[in-house]
Formats: sequence, structure tokens, C-alpha cells
Amino acid sequence: MFVTPDTVVRWHRAGFRLYWNWLSRRGRGGRPGLPAEVRTLVRRLATENPTWGAPRVHGELQMLGLEVSERTVSRLMPRRRPNPEALQRWMTFLRNHRDAIAAMDFFVVPTVTFRVLYVWFAIEHGRRRILHFNVTDRPSSTWVVQQLREAFPFDTAPRHLIFDRDATFSAHVVPTVKFFDTEPTRTAPRSPWQNGVAERWIGSVRRELLDHVVVFNERHLQRLLRDYVAYYHDDRTHLGLAKATPASRPAQARPAGQAEVVGRPRLGGLHHRYVWRAVA
Repeated sequence: MFVTPDTVVRWHRAGFRLYWNWLSRRGRGGRPGLPAEVRTLVRRLATENPTWGAPRVHGELQMLGLEVSERTVSRLMPRRRPNPEALQRWMTFLRNHRDAIAAMDFFVVPTVTFRVLYVWFAIEHGRRRILHFNVTDRPSSTWVVQQLREAFPFDTAPRHLIFDRDATFSAHVVPTVKFFDTEPTRTAPRSPWQNGVAERWIGSVRRELLDHVVVFNERHLQRLLRDYVAYYHDDRTHLGLAKATPASRPAQARPAGQAEVVGRPRLGGLHHRYVWRAVA
């Protein structure tokens, strides 16, 4: 059977959804549903009390004799736009300290056998360079500590390190960050915009690579990401760097005489780098 690569990727996505739907329903009745009146009450309390967070709303529900977890309350809370003043202060901090800031984060990648692999990475704010990345199927705080040591050897740690409130970035990780003379800065709950540089890189690697391939295993994903990081540093232009590259790719002057533009494939032909070539 001959099919296009896009068809294989589409089949894999559909199979991944079916597999996890089956896995989540197998032998389980699922968590009991929350009554509609409780969901409505949570939103009402949050709307009538704009300064209340999930813990405060959860406490008020307990006083009413309603049994519901704080995590469920946080999911039901209406999303509020960030305070413009707080947003401006945060953006000013990022602009003024971007050469001394790095960020770390996780994202997940499914394999052809529906295993879930976790990719950890650290990215520098100033030049958008990927300082280090690694892949595992069992992330833990101890594993993250080892990645931090490999990312920042020989006193190369930044002044500030931004990361979210993922449970893997536990109390065991924060002292390690401080040991590097780095100030750990955790983002607010449900505020991915505060770690925008890392989130943008995740979006780029998905759109430009992972959405077009089917990953076989951990070694395959390592190779794909290694090739993408090389392309990202040396070839890909960035709007945030005034159309430059993290490795400061020089502009090529057109050679004298007859010349043509040729494309050099990157990532198996998904992307190209274009250069001038003199025509004999």
C-alpha cells in the first residue's frame, strides 16, 4: 500500500486518540460528575468576589458542606485576563534582564506505539539559544536536577531561571537552582504567557517538525530534536532577533557574474537554507 506521509501522520493521530480514549475507559467508571448547581456556584463565587482564588472559593464551599476538591474548583474558575499593570511590570522585567534570563519547561511527544515521551529543555532569552535538552519517559525531580547540572556547567548559570508550577519542579529542584547562584522565578498558576519564550519554542518545534513526523522511540526523538536545534540555531531567522539567527548567521553577498539561488535541505527536506551559488 502506497500512501503519502501526511496520511500516515493523520492515521497515527487518530489512533493515538482512540487508544487513550480506550485506556481511560477500560475497567473504570470514571470520576463521578459534579452537579451543575455546584459548577454554577463556583463561577458565581468567583464572579462576585474578583480577588478570590481557587483556595478561597474552595474554603467557602466547604463551609457550605459541599465536597469538592480544590483542583476541580481551579478548573471551574472563569479565566480572567491578566492585570495590565502586572503584565507591563513583567514585560519590563523581561526586557531589562533578557541577557541574564533562561527558562525551562517540559512538553510531551507520543510515539508510534502510543508511549508518551517527555522533553525537557532550557532556553536562553537573550539569543533564543537552546542550552540543553533531553528526553525521558519517567520525569522526576532528581532527573531534572541532573539536566540542570548538564545545562549550566562551570559557572555558566544565568542570573534568573523562569519555570512554571509543574509538580516535577518540586522543592528538590528549587534549592539546586539557588545553589547555582540563580534566582528561581516561578510563573503564576495558569499563566503560560509569563514563560512566553519557552512556550514559543514548543510551538515552533511542533509546527515545524513534530506535526510532520511519527516518532518511533526515544533515540529517534533525540536525533530529530538534535537536527532541529542545529537548524534553529544556524539557519532559521527569528522575528524576536530582528530576522537574525541565534548563531548570528551572516548575510551572504551576491557573487559577481552569473549566480543562482540554491536550496540546501534541512530536516529531511521539511525546511531549506538558501544560498547564492556562482554559475560557471
